[in-house]
Amino acid sequence: MRHHPLFAAYLAFAAVCFFWGTTYLGIRIALESLPPLFLVSVRFLLSGGILLIALRLANVEFPRGRHLWFTGLCGVLVLGVGNSCLTFSERIIPSSLAALFIAMSPVWMVGIEHALPGGDKITRGGAAGMLAGLCGAGMLVGPDVLKEGVSGNVFRGFLLLQFGSASWSLGSILQRRIQVKIQPVASAAIQQFAAGLFFLPATLFEHQPVHYTAQGIGALLYLVVFGSIVGYTSYIIALGRLPVAIVSLYNYINPVVAAILGWLFYREPFGRREISAMLIIFAGVAIVKRYGHKIAT
Repeated sequence: MRHHPLFAAYLAFAAVCFFWGTTYLGIRIALESLPPLFLVSVRFLLSGGILLIALRLANVEFPRGRHLWFTGLCGVLVLGVGNSCLTFSERIIPSSLAALFIAMSPVWMVGIEHALPGGDKITRGGAAGMLAGLCGAGMLVGPDVLKEGVSGNVFRGFLLLQFGSASWSLGSILQRRIQVKIQPVASAAIQQFAAGLFFLPATLFEHQPVHYTAQGIGALLYLVVFGSIVGYTSYIIALGRLPVAIVSLYNYINPVVAAILGWLFYREPFGRREISAMLIIFAGVAIVKRYGHKIAT
């Protein structure tokens, strides 16, 4: 098995499926002692800085001028805004629920691609898949809205994560449309460091104090090493050598890992309603990926 030509690629894919699924728990643990923007900024400054130093020592070339600024902007949109919304949402909703809402990201990807000039048209199948995904989300949000109104935590967490998913999708689409010649790991390093640097000034205005507990620092370091460095690098390796259809399966595995860990460590509720909604969301996302768009003619 180890001699298989794609062994390293599948190992990287397994790392993405597992480690990115564990980051939801890692964020929740870190938030018990660290403010949200501090957590996001320091996490990506450390992971991006470590990667930049390592690549510099390996004599890897970095982009300059507008290419450097564009790569940094994509990092702010994808990693900075996306993870900030996730981090803030986990203060008010369970980590497993946050993972389910993020599983709808492909719906945003197709919708934004369609909305941008020259974008692909959405097919009827794609529209049906998007509707199914929204119905699944409605099963999770509906009871809270009926009880608490639009000010309820679940609805507010849902809106936060949809904004984060939209930003993640927009940044990803811009990267694909305006391709910059850059080594993939170097791109990941610049994006992470830019995301951390962008949110650093905002940490000065956070009212929550920083408590340097062993648990909080341990969770932060876990996110830096396994969530950012190992996870993101593994994602790039897998995406470069495996079909996109296979790599995209992490969208289905991450929420399952997050749900199991959330229940084990925090006894987060995950009953029949959550499982049913999860299956509907997964079905909708699968339809969107299969029939989401066609090339405009």
